[in-house]
Amino acid sequence: MLLGVVSDTHGDVPRTRAAVRMLESLGVAAVIHCGDIGTPEIVSMFSCWPTHFVFGNCDHDRKTLRQDIIAARQTCHGTFGELEFLGVQVAFLHGDDSELLETTIAGGRFDVVCHGHTHVVRHERRGKTLVLNPGAIHRANPHTVATVELPRLIVNVVTIG
Repeated sequence: MLLGVVSDTHGDVPRTRAAVRMLESLGVAAVIHCGDIGTPEIVSMFSCWPTHFVFGNCDHDRKTLRQDIIAARQTCHGTFGELEFLGVQVAFLHGDDSELLETTIAGGRFDVVCHGHTHVVRHERRGKTLVLNPGAIHRANPHTVATVELPRLIVNVVTIG
């Protein structure tokens, strides 16, 4: 199974459209959005897959975003999400709460911890935990998304145009 991971779209419709096309071409089965969604228009762009959203520090109108996520038949996890795919335990959060991020990584409960916030790609092992920041779709150089092949935990960071 190929999992798509994105973050920090910040309402950037053109770049998010390019990211969605890239994820479609790669054949992802589901997507995790690690926050800073930005605007309701972004939510509907991920309708091709089951998409799981968390809020970031720049998601100020959370009530409207939550309603749009639910209306799009997607899943809103608030500020912290956890899922299981093929026996792989995945946590995801924005990462602006550095203490929560570090506790989640260090706790050893999750096989994968995905986060955003820094707009910088991060792909490393901490003990048994794979820590992944896919970079950002907005205000980054380069603009990136990531995929994780499950259950093998093979990461691919992809630059979008």
